[in-house]
Amino acid sequence: PGLLINATWLSTADYVAYKLTGNMATDYSLAGRTYAFRIDQKIWDEEWLQALGIQADLFPPAVPSGQPVGEIISEAASLTNLVQGTPVAICGHDHVCAAFAGVGIDTGKVFDSMGTAEALLGSLDKGALGEIEYQSGLVFGCHVAGGGYYWMGGMSASGGSLEWLRRLLGQPPITYQDIDDILEGAKPEPTGILYFPYLSGSGSPHTDTLARGAFVGLSKDHSRSDLVKAVLEGTAYEAEFIRQAAENILGTTIDSITASGGGTRNPYWMQIKADISGCTIEAPAIHEATLLGAALVAGIGIGLFADPREAISTVQKNPGYSYKPNFSQHKTYQRIYQEGFVPLQAPLRRTSQNLSRSNSL
Repeated sequence: PGLLINATWLSTADYVAYKLTGNMATDYSLAGRTYAFRIDQKIWDEEWLQALGIQADLFPPAVPSGQPVGEIISEAASLTNLVQGTPVAICGHDHVCAAFAGVGIDTGKVFDSMGTAEALLGSLDKGALGEIEYQSGLVFGCHVAGGGYYWMGGMSASGGSLEWLRRLLGQPPITYQDIDDILEGAKPEPTGILYFPYLSGSGSPHTDTLARGAFVGLSKDHSRSDLVKAVLEGTAYEAEFIRQAAENILGTTIDSITASGGGTRNPYWMQIKADISGCTIEAPAIHEATLLGAALVAGIGIGLFADPREAISTVQKNPGYSYKPNFSQHKTYQRIYQEGFVPLQAPLRRTSQNLSRSNSL
């Protein structure tokens, strides 16, 4: 408890801004990640904090994403070669910044941020969040643009699962080209193997830190290419779980997804995602969506752009690639998903919890 005396809580981004400007602050989207911030009122939840014995002044002032919190001071300028007096803004949650660059704040559009971790997210313009949103298991917070909310579901080991497999299949780890070559030899139909990508627990909408990964359905006839493809299928099944949870809160069908990040460079993975979801997957050539989104948010904050729509209109997107679902494959994948991936969730989680308790004895 003594650590909190005369202290101020800052996220990593807030700390960088503090070292550049000498001012302590955070933005709404990062403040919401603390569970100490009222995202509906944009204030620190003093009543909730007092119940926990925490003073609200532990936290810095919270401001809209992109609003300047100060200017670069001379000491920071000399250390970084940045120009003294340059405005500094905290632009918010990385996945949300990427989504803003990819799909703006249109509530009808969904963004898939693919990296070591993966998040499926979109905008929500509801005035208040209620029981439907709570029961969905998804994460909600303040969007970095437009003043509304975002919804998000995620998995911590999406690209991370592929990295893990690369290390297992070779020392040193096999290359991404090796992965492509292996997938080139894979059978076109679904593997029938269920991979659960919970190498470090599962994220929303079924958050469970004790969940552990698994392969189910292996046989002596399966090959290395089947294992690699199964990992891609498993992460896509998990993304499908998120997509269906989002459809419930949006009250509409999601039939198109815009994707960005390192995972989009693997065309086999993208086609599998399209086949499992039945959605068209658009992968525009935005190589650094998070940085682009942050720059646009900062541009709004300093008045360079009048509003989010003007900011987005300035982005020239290379169309990149589009992946259409093979509906014959989709039918088979959905049967495997509905009859295998979903029903095995509960027993797999119970087993993980039991093993965790046994290991702690």
